[in-house]
Amino acid sequence: MTSIHDIIKDDKRCITENIDEKYQSDVLGRLKGCADTVVFPVSTEEVSRIMRYAWENEIPVTPRGAGTNLVGSTVPQRGGIVLDVSLMNRVLELDEDTMTAVVEPGILLEDFQKYVEARGLFYPPDPGEKQSSIGGNISTNAGGMRAVKYGVTRDYVRGLELVLANGDVITVGSKNVKDASGLSLKNIVIGSEGTLAVITRCILKLIPKPASTLSVLVPYPDIKTGTSSVLALLKGNVGPTAVEFVERDVARLGENFTGTKFPCPSAGAYMILTFDGEPEEVTLHIEKAGKIALENGAIDFIVLDDPEQAAEIWKMRGALVKAVEAVSEQEPVDLVVPISKVDAFIQFVGEQEKKSGMQLIRFGHAGDGNVHLCVVRGDRDDETWKRELHDNMVVLYHHAYTLGGLTSGEHGIGLSKRPYFLQETPDSVLRTMRQIKFSLDEKGILNNHKSYLA
Repeated sequence: MTSIHDIIKDDKRCITENIDEKYQSDVLGRLKGCADTVVFPVSTEEVSRIMRYAWENEIPVTPRGAGTNLVGSTVPQRGGIVLDVSLMNRVLELDEDTMTAVVEPGILLEDFQKYVEARGLFYPPDPGEKQSSIGGNISTNAGGMRAVKYGVTRDYVRGLELVLANGDVITVGSKNVKDASGLSLKNIVIGSEGTLAVITRCILKLIPKPASTLSVLVPYPDIKTGTSSVLALLKGNVGPTAVEFVERDVARLGENFTGTKFPCPSAGAYMILTFDGEPEEVTLHIEKAGKIALENGAIDFIVLDDPEQAAEIWKMRGALVKAVEAVSEQEPVDLVVPISKVDAFIQFVGEQEKKSGMQLIRFGHAGDGNVHLCVVRGDRDDETWKRELHDNMVVLYHHAYTLGGLTSGEHGIGLSKRPYFLQETPDSVLRTMRQIKFSLDEKGILNNHKSYLA
């Protein structure tokens, strides 16, 4: 009888004893599972053989990339196999004629972006965690700060090679720009969090690298004034690449953590903007944006001409979750609401914070409605923390839905968001999702009981 060791003969790539805890959790390490085996395939053929073995023996499989997931999507709940694709990390092809690249799923976002930018090309998706894998980005449809101008990961995936639950290998999508040929199986897999197939190759769309990039820091007297001005900026046809909001209290945590100081410390909130394109275009857009911002209540409009200062400001923005975590355990949340409702939702969060007594730190992508919250534990004991966290999440998620929002903009659902997603999603929608799952994985071996699954 075939065993997993017959498929992966290298003991370093097939671990069955003393499995490191990091392979049985996500980056936060709070949701813990158990695995019987961790395998590190290096080819599509190996992935196919592993999946066929798991299918025939009805063994649960949890796909995993760089392990930076925040919601428990990589936690193996039912034992079985953790299928880690981190060794499948090559650029297989760069096709400058079609402006595409073919990569393996384990390549890190940061490495891939450096690779294409060194060749005058650009891969715009920009999740906050640059050490995440491309396969993981696709599995959660990761967004990031540049989504307001360039869109999210889905918009840059032309095609995928997939290994299905039964071991079959299929290719969906292609290098072609247009595709009206049957169902878009590619788009069904994007954002499915490893529940439908294992990604083994990715065909990615590239664009020319922008010639110039410049950032701006805009202080406001308060968060309401800042978020209210975002619509004016977006309607002003100034084409910002990123529009981030940070409250002063949050900025202070980031300052303490990174050592970077924001200008205008008397401000109640900040917007951080980036513009890119041809130098003349960037200059024109910044001038126009400055006028709009100041007309809509900005205290100042600070162009970050010094690249080092700009890098430090963005570094601080990227470290906000870690800055909060350095002070207290916290639950990271990434609700999304329509852009026109960001102000209303932020105001509601402030009211809920006062009402509940639980600190709710907020920042995020004002340009696309993706509001990030850090729900701070403080000195609560385990039972109190679990109860009050859940109570607050029920209220906040429900209010987001009343505003036309959704449970997640870029982190995915996984385990930690699953109760709230199931509560707010119509049964007919869940039933349709589960029917798709059953058609591709009737034995339920791939990342079952996650996200939309019962």
